[in-house]
Amino acid sequence: MKFIYLRIKSFINSITGSIAFYPTLYAVIALLFAFLMKWLESLGISRYLQNSFSPLVVNDIDTARNILTTLIAGGISILVFSFSMVMLLLSQAATNYSPRVLPSLISNKTHQFILGAFLSSIIFNIITIIGIEPTGKDYQIPGFSVLIGIITALIALAAFVYFIHSISSSIQINNILNNIYQNSKRQLESEIQNDNGKTDFPDTENWTTYNSIQSGTIQNISSTGLKSYCIEQDLQLEVLFHKGEYLIIDSPLFKCNKKLEKEEIEEILKNFLYQESEIVKDNYTLGFKQITEIGIKAMSPGINDPGTAINTINFLTDLFAIRLQKSNQIIISDNEKSVVKIASISFDQLLHNILAPYRNYCSHDFTVMMSLIQMINRLKKSKHYKNDYANSLDQQLELMMQDAENEIRNPKDLEILKSAID
Repeated sequence: MKFIYLRIKSFINSITGSIAFYPTLYAVIALLFAFLMKWLESLGISRYLQNSFSPLVVNDIDTARNILTTLIAGGISILVFSFSMVMLLLSQAATNYSPRVLPSLISNKTHQFILGAFLSSIIFNIITIIGIEPTGKDYQIPGFSVLIGIITALIALAAFVYFIHSISSSIQINNILNNIYQNSKRQLESEIQNDNGKTDFPDTENWTTYNSIQSGTIQNISSTGLKSYCIEQDLQLEVLFHKGEYLIIDSPLFKCNKKLEKEEIEEILKNFLYQESEIVKDNYTLGFKQITEIGIKAMSPGINDPGTAINTINFLTDLFAIRLQKSNQIIISDNEKSVVKIASISFDQLLHNILAPYRNYCSHDFTVMMSLIQMINRLKKSKHYKNDYANSLDQQLELMMQDAENEIRNPKDLEILKSAID
């Protein structure tokens, strides 16, 4: 049942990541609440309030219509302005930083809640003003509904004031980087916590290989679901792809120590989630990738912002320090033997993939190269899961100096960089 939970979780992450999810949800709730108020009005709730708390109830048709009309028109104007601000935010983020940061900005629940407050207030007031239909001199105006409409409009107005503050701070690069960093850190620490430290796994050279039945990017793998099924069927599996990799149809996907029937293959394939959207909460390597792209974009000739590039290096330093405590493979076992081995991007490959763009695009900048060298020096002093990780760090230092010597012409700058390495 774990794979069902995984798919439900990923589906919820996808729909809640849409900018229209919470506004739509709030609109539906407002619509249902408006009809509930119409039913309560039919029971005489406004007449009761008119007799008990008359100052709170609007008892004039023209006044009620004018108030609701003003609130609806003003709410629509604020709603259009707010959506325009969100679109401008997304456009600036894609242009100045990276298009890959858009999913995290779109999934900002604060902005969705505020837009939902605007939309729900407008819908409630529209339903209320439609219900004002006098049928005689004894007709009771839905004064309580009008009062609630005024309150919702005031709440929406307060939300708009907060919206201006929130949207101005969310576009700041430090907040974007910190959001990506926190999501990556949580996912990485979760994988380290679930790592049982097992390193032994049978030789899979002669095992039967099974291919993918579709093309796409594997964004998540239900390791618990695979483990439960393997224990139940007495199987051992080796997953050949790691999360975040794109594979085409009929590509080798996993190996098994036994011949599998069609139904068994289908059950195993249910534990692989294909999804094109990049969700950092499901795959920590995407966080490394997005932070790197922001740093490289900052060093483009049109932007030329070494300060932002150095900030990205600082965040990457913290993430790499955590990654140093993780093994290069994921082996899942029961009490007696290892049952599932999942491919994982090695530390050496991850380090090279991240630092290569910095070396290619920033090797001419002394401050950025110094920050990279300081990052490697700090990582060499951090706690390591394997001694091989130190060799990977030393290799990157050599590559950095090679690129720096090719790009930096000032001998004094090169001397300072070499002294930093020494």
